Amino acid sequence: MLLLEQTLKAALGAAIKNVFDVEVASPQLTLQPTRKEFAGSFTLVTFPFTKQLGKGPEQIGQGIGEWLVANEPLVTGYNVVKGFLNLEIADTAWLEVFEQLRQQPADAPVETGGPQNVVVEYSSPNTNKPLHLGHLRNNFLGYSVAEILKATGATVNKVNLVNDRGIHICKSMLAYQQYGNGETPQSAGIKGDHLAGKYYVLFEKHYREQVKQLEAEGVLPDIAKRQAPMMLQAQDMLRAWEAGDEEVVSLWEQMNGWVYEGFNETYQTIGVDFDKYYYESGTYLLGKERVEEGLQKGVFFRKDDGSVWVDLQAEGLDEKLLLRSDGTSVYITQDLGTAELKFQDFEYDLSVYVIADEQNYHMQVLRAVLQKLGKPYAEAIYHLSYGMVDLPSGKMKSREGTVVDADELVREVVEAAKAATLEKGKTEGLGEQEAEQLYHMLGLGALKYYLLKVDPKKRMLFNPEESVSLEGHTGPFIQYSHARISSILRKAAEQGVAADASLTNLTEIHATEREMIQELGRYPAVVAEAARTQSPAVVAQYAYDIAKAYNRFYTEVPIFIEPDAAKKAFRVALSAQTAQAIKTSMNLLGIQVPERM
Repeated sequence: MLLLEQTLKAALGAAIKNVFDVEVASPQLTLQPTRKEFAGSFTLVTFPFTKQLGKGPEQIGQGIGEWLVANEPLVTGYNVVKGFLNLEIADTAWLEVFEQLRQQPADAPVETGGPQNVVVEYSSPNTNKPLHLGHLRNNFLGYSVAEILKATGATVNKVNLVNDRGIHICKSMLAYQQYGNGETPQSAGIKGDHLAGKYYVLFEKHYREQVKQLEAEGVLPDIAKRQAPMMLQAQDMLRAWEAGDEEVVSLWEQMNGWVYEGFNETYQTIGVDFDKYYYESGTYLLGKERVEEGLQKGVFFRKDDGSVWVDLQAEGLDEKLLLRSDGTSVYITQDLGTAELKFQDFEYDLSVYVIADEQNYHMQVLRAVLQKLGKPYAEAIYHLSYGMVDLPSGKMKSREGTVVDADELVREVVEAAKAATLEKGKTEGLGEQEAEQLYHMLGLGALKYYLLKVDPKKRMLFNPEESVSLEGHTGPFIQYSHARISSILRKAAEQGVAADASLTNLTEIHATEREMIQELGRYPAVVAEAARTQSPAVVAQYAYDIAKAYNRFYTEVPIFIEPDAAKKAFRVALSAQTAQAIKTSMNLLGIQVPERM
């Protein structure tokens, strides 16, 4: 469709030159799709040219429109609505566009001139708790953004930085040490990540009891929180771990091993993957080296208690702790090491961090610290900041055990998808195993689509029941549309109507067919916009628009009762191209589409 737009812009330039004797460069001529309530396919906004052409916006539109209809076969009609010139395009031009789309490979990259060597870091779980609903939005965003950037021809590596060390990990370890009695995932009958999470919550329960007891004895709240025995013990455990204490390290390895098995099972279930894993236990030492480098360069400073800081007030931030007084590292320490390791491994020109907006300040600090150190990759850091996910019951809190568990949520949406599908009677002719695969595909598709259709920057409310509906702006509606088209294509094959038949005998098409071709032609622009904004919501909206447009076409235009063989062949070919567009778009979101329902 790009060629059509370029031709139309050239014609518009010629019209302006002939009617108003003024040269207007193509970049100044911005075309947009015509709104549905008006006739036409493309709209030129004429307001910006009033000063340059010395005429009113409606007069400009009339002059250009009249000249185009008289002199340019591409344009068959026009209408002017205030400062908007709506142009109707010849059917033969749309058929040429469709032929170009048919010849284009489905996996052809959309050239954008953007970054070519990209690292997308997402998931980044803590090994003290299982994944929850918030993690799901993170995982789905990271996976989808990586796939969208791949679609632009970039080399993309998906990485996972596992937060496997630190005080929060020691909290779970300490609680297990004191209250676990040798329990294992096998003896408890639960996944390892859930077992670790159980002890994280247990730590908080006993810790709060200790804080409350100290406060009852007259200790100030802030001091009580610091002096509670379990907190002091957790800090001792962290120092012992950094010192390589065999007993502590052995417990750490055992519990983390349980958690990794649990994580891997969840990742496989939700359909995300990674090209490389990094572990904070393997990056914090390099981070400490960078802190030492900063001290030597004089860009960091040490306080009297031995802690190391950086002053970022000139950057509009604050003073930031880089190393505690006891020599233990903080989050930013290991982030410095990880950023360097990723650059050593991939020499990226874009490094995307998929991290919730609660960490906006932290990410500003990371970039500023790397700039202070003069690291060449500091400018390549991009924080894909996303809003948190809320439930009707309110905000989730891991330490209180009030999170929505990812594994449980996936099970629930799969069951809800099963119920909705059976209610609609959409499983005729499917075997039991095939039906179960369909329910999983629909449930997971519903969950992913619901979390991805909202702009990443927006905080969102998750409604599980709404997500699995087979109607409206949902994943299952789009999936069902694909299954419907697949059924049409199977029927066409049975009748000997080929989806790749020649269309040379066709000269006229229906309005909904024109709309479908225009929608299909928007794909490159959609991918480019999604890559530029790093927003899968752009692709999600496109997939919905395509499915909705096809359903209008299917309702208004007959396929198999059409007596004209050329028209029938075209409609089958249009259906095939639409199915491919839906599948390709949904794949960018990490969502599979069924062939039958």
